[in-house]
Parts: sequence; structure tokens; C-alpha cells
Amino acid sequence: MTKRKLQTKFEPGHGYSKEDWDAVSDNPEWTEEDFRNARLFAEVFPDLAESIRRSRGRPALANPKKQVTLRLDSDVVARFRAGGPGWQSRINDILRKAAGLPK
Repeated sequence: MTKRKLQTKFEPGHGYSKEDWDAVSDNPEWTEEDFRNARLFAEVFPDLAESIRRSRGRPALANPKKQVTLRLDSDVVARFRAGGPGWQSRINDILRKAAGLPK
């Protein structure tokens, strides 16, 4: 992935005209007073900020799985992997049964 260079002046050939560039690039530089008066997004829009925070990622599971390191014999792993995708879940099911836990 190449890093984009920030354009600070109009250069033709990027899919927009000089008029387009002038229409959107009239943001004045911030003054010290602008910086003093600036407020956080979450202060100005608390409900929206909370909804953005809540909507990220998967919903939390009631009983999430734990990642562990477990050393198994290579022939045991080969046998489960030969069964195709889901071999780790099959091992989990067999361990649940052996431990007497409900599925």
C-alpha cells in the first residue's frame, strides 16, 4: 500500500476542477482562540458518540471460548484435521462429552 501525499495546492488531473478545489479548500487556519473554544466530539454529541462506541465489533458472548496452548500427539491432530474444517470444534465437543458437560 502506498502512502498518499497530502495536496496543499491544486494540481490538474485528479478528477476535479480548479473551481471544485476552490469551493472546498476555503477553510481558514485555526487561531489560538479556535483551539481554546474547541470541544470534544463526545461532549457535543454524547448520544451519537455512545452509539458509535457500542456498535463496534461483535456482540459480547455470554460464554466466550478461551484460547489455550495444548500439546497433543501429532497423529491425534492429523486424524482430526483429516476430517476437514471444524476439527477444533470437534475436539471441543469430545472434551465436553468426556468432562460430562452439556453441549
